[in-house]
Parts: sequence; structure tokens; C-alpha cells
Amino acid sequence: MSPNRLEGKVAIVTGAAKGIGKGIARVLAAEGAKVVIADVDEARGMATAEELRQAGQEVDFIRTDVTKRSDAEAMASFAVSRFGGLHILCANAGIFPSARIEDMTEADWDLVHNINLKGTFFTVQACLPHMRQQRYGKIVVTSSITGPVTGFPGWAHYGASKAGQMGFIRTLAIEVARDNITVNAVQPGNIRTEGMEDVGEEYIRQAEAVIPMGRLGTPEDVAYAVLFLASDESNYITGHAIVVDGGQILPESPMALS
Repeated sequence: MSPNRLEGKVAIVTGAAKGIGKGIARVLAAEGAKVVIADVDEARGMATAEELRQAGQEVDFIRTDVTKRSDAEAMASFAVSRFGGLHILCANAGIFPSARIEDMTEADWDLVHNINLKGTFFTVQACLPHMRQQRYGKIVVTSSITGPVTGFPGWAHYGASKAGQMGFIRTLAIEVARDNITVNAVQPGNIRTEGMEDVGEEYIRQAEAVIPMGRLGTPEDVAYAVLFLASDESNYITGHAIVVDGGQILPESPMALS
């Protein structure tokens, strides 16, 4: 692999103020991309942008609520006006609150789907005209193993939204293939981010016990998979997903790890 694989490319990463998104932004920028950090959290987003600028990378921030089409359109226009183009979209913004089915409200369901699924739709729709015009684009969606591959109590709404993303990208990949635009996803397992603080150390300990590699992933573990899908090395791959989970979905039972 050559250094600066994304030299001359402009990337948007949604939900990049922290967690997996911040890791993606850091890795893409380190590989030469000019990166727009898009997040609803203005304070954290600006701090992340400044942190990466201090490392000598070309980064800027725009406050973006992915549930609003107008914000998504403004985000895409900002990338083009600020950096002169738009080549890569990492649709990463998402939330994962927990609620059991019997306790889940309509508002709970709608919030998760509005951000995770409709937000992906709005951001993709806003970026496509720019990519089609230049006949080049890389779209990478942050899905999850939860929903497309596995399930977990309390995350039915989250799992449904993440499975929905996979259905979305498969059709999208067909629709934009002749425009030289690829559409793929990453499916992280348990990644140690700020959001893990909410689930607690006991959950983390139990999760690590059933992961063959014996640890949670890092945002950078996901980011390097995204980097491959965002680079020209993946030009003939579209409509697929890379699972990034340390082997979590492999064991038939806990006995397989004994």
C-alpha cells in the first residue's frame, strides 16, 4: 500500500465528532484526504477538527443534523466550496440507545430510524449529484453486525435500522454503478468508543470473553477498513460489507473458545 492513498480527494464523514467517526476522519486525513467533519455536536466537532489541523491535516467542520435534508445539502455544498470537490462520503452518524420491545415507544423507534436510516438516505442523496457530475464516488456506510448478522436484547430498533442500511446500499450500488460510484459498508462489532461508557464495564468484560481476539475493537480498526473501501484499491467492489469484529460472530458457542 502506498502512502497518501487519498491525495487530492475530498471526504465527508458524518458523526465524526467522536468515536468511530473521529477515527475514520483521522485515518482518511492522514492518508491525504481533505476532510469535512459533519456532526450535530458543534463543540466536539470543532474540537476534533482543530485537533486534526494541529496534526497538519486539512480538515474543516460543519454542524449537520442528518435528519434534515437541508442540512445534508448544505454539508455537501460546503465540502465542494471549501475544498473544491467531493469524492468520498462516509455515512457514519448513528445512535444506539437501548429499549426492550415491551418498553419501546414510537418516539424511541422513530428517533433511531430517523438518524441511522433516514440520515443515511439524506446524506447520500445530497452528495450524489456532485459525484455523478465528476463520474467518481466512494460511499461507505457504517452499519453493524447487530441487525444484518446478529441480534441483541434492547436493540431491535437499532438492529432494524442497520439491516435497513444494508438493503439500501445494495439497490443504491446498482443504481450508481454506471456513474463509477461504489457503495459499500463496514459492519463493526463491539468497538471501544465513548458510547461504551453507557453500557458499563461488566458488558465490556462479557463481550471481550466471547470475542476470539479477546478485546474490543478500536475506532481505527474500523477506519482502516473504511480506508480500503474509500480508496481506488476497491474500485471493483460494490454493494458489499466488511465485518470488523475480531471474529465475534464466528464461534458456534462459547465452547468453541475454551
